[in-house]
Amino acid sequence: MKFTTPNLLAMIGGPLLVVAGFMTYGWAGVALVVGGGLMWALLHFSRTMQVLKRAANRPVGWVASAVMFNSQLTPGLNMLQVVRMTTALGQSVLPLDAAQNESWQWRDDGDISVTVTFASGKVTQWEMTRPQQTDAVTTDSAAPTPAPTTQ
Repeated sequence: MKFTTPNLLAMIGGPLLVVAGFMTYGWAGVALVVGGGLMWALLHFSRTMQVLKRAANRPVGWVASAVMFNSQLTPGLNMLQVVRMTTALGQSVLPLDAAQNESWQWRDDGDISVTVTFASGKVTQWEMTRPQQTDAVTTDSAAPTPAPTTQ
């Protein structure tokens, strides 16, 4: 387990809060602190299940607008926040490598895709790819142009 600042705060702060609760209110204080921690964990679990329930009803790797999704991305977002933005699970692009980097891709109906790279569960970089434009619209110079109408 990698010790990051939030992990260290939880490992040190949790027991300190329990001790402070006991010193202040006795066993009722311990019950209050443990109950508060349990409530926080249940709220987090409920939020996670709600996001996954919404994502389960969507096609994998699909997003309503890849351009809007691209504009909302910022470094440091976790996977739950990204899934909440897209309301769909991403499609895996590259397998997990030795550096714990993962790449997931979302596409919209216009075939614009956004590939997001996660390192240790956090967004590090992303790239939006647009499809190649073909010149399907050609102008025919031999066709007469309509004359403007006057009234």
